[in-house]
Amino acid sequence: QVQLVESGGGLVQPGGSLRLSCAASGNIFSIYAMGWYRQAPGKQRESVASIISTGSANYADSVKGRFTISRDNAKNTVYLQMNSLKSEDTAVYYCNADLVTSTRSRTQYWGQGTQVTVSS
Repeated sequence: QVQLVESGGGLVQPGGSLRLSCAASGNIFSIYAMGWYRQAPGKQRESVASIISTGSANYADSVKGRFTISRDNAKNTVYLQMNSLKSEDTAVYYCNADLVTSTRSRTQYWGQGTQVTVSS
């Protein structure tokens, strides 16, 4: 069994910053990729950023230059530093992990989601 636990969401004013964290635990053999998705009310879930074990990262065009994803492989933890936040960044943010379990099964897992609200 694998768990992803997110933290760091909240209410912030436009132009402010937040840092999200997601820690993976359980029967993990290795993690290939971790990432963040978000879903705003009435919209589909979209990819925000992802990072693989080598540190190579990808970003959605809407967050490039404002968000930074990083990863601590020793702690199975991924972070999302969000700067210059805009009202359109308001959404529930979900952590995702593409990993291999201790039984050598490759599976994707999701966190429970954390609310980010950007408002004055």
